[in-house]
Amino acid sequence: ATPDALETISSTLLQTGTTSFLPTTMTMSSEDIDKALQNIQFYADEVTGANILGLHLEGPFINVDKHGAQDKAYVQTANMALIEKYIQEIKMITLAPEIEGSEHFVKLLTKEYPHVILSIGHSDASYEESQKSFDWGISHATHLFNAMNPYHHRKPGIVGAVFDSDVTCDIIADLVHTHPSTLELVQKVKKEKLILITDAMRAGCMKCGVYDLGGRRVEVDKGKAILEDGTLAGSVLKMNDALSNMRAHTTMSLIEIVNSVTKIPAAKLGIPKGELREGYDADIVIFDENFSIISTIVKGEVKYKR
Repeated sequence: ATPDALETISSTLLQTGTTSFLPTTMTMSSEDIDKALQNIQFYADEVTGANILGLHLEGPFINVDKHGAQDKAYVQTANMALIEKYIQEIKMITLAPEIEGSEHFVKLLTKEYPHVILSIGHSDASYEESQKSFDWGISHATHLFNAMNPYHHRKPGIVGAVFDSDVTCDIIADLVHTHPSTLELVQKVKKEKLILITDAMRAGCMKCGVYDLGGRRVEVDKGKAILEDGTLAGSVLKMNDALSNMRAHTTMSLIEIVNSVTKIPAAKLGIPKGELREGYDADIVIFDENFSIISTIVKGEVKYKR
């Protein structure tokens, strides 16, 4: 998360119709996480493309058995020491509630820092543990279906708990992480509680080839980013392609699809974006019938034009 890297990400995302985003850290050493958070905190207001709205920690407070593409050597229990300096900038934390110490952590943040969205993810929590965590203050689920226990009719797990509650959730609609029929299922169940994300790693908008993700070798080919052992390593999904996939493979209306990347996430974050209303930021994306981006406008200024 160097200043140059943040600027590159910010400017590149404009091409995908993205006006705002949450830079996301993964499970790394405490020193590397601290450095990344420090850079994002200091340089967030200096990027010239898509706005940086705050920070998302997707690790290290996860279940070692559901680490996915993240380095399990650096998984740790939830603690304030790692994040306290950056708590005002942090907008979201993904964690595994079944790990010891998570209950106290979630209840503390819910009470003292209600602006932080606490999300269940990279977790092996049962249905019952998930429901309890919602009572503590967890109100979201990170990339539903991925890096968590699968739904089973006798062990519904996290997916069942999310379906049986009013928490919001996000999904990776790249047709790699989630099957088209799964996209249709989740939109029917969650409706206005569904948010689309990309989960894109550094190879997003880049050519096929070999890249690095937290010190691990990732090969990108045919729309997939995978580790050497075959594990999915984030995605290379573009935001406008996610919309196109939902349009092609679900019964969602265009308005519902657009809301899932504008109005709904903005409301979740508690920010004046996502709608064309007086007093809101003039963030506007113009796209054609194929969801190709024609123009991206950020706070009333044209930042990208095809």
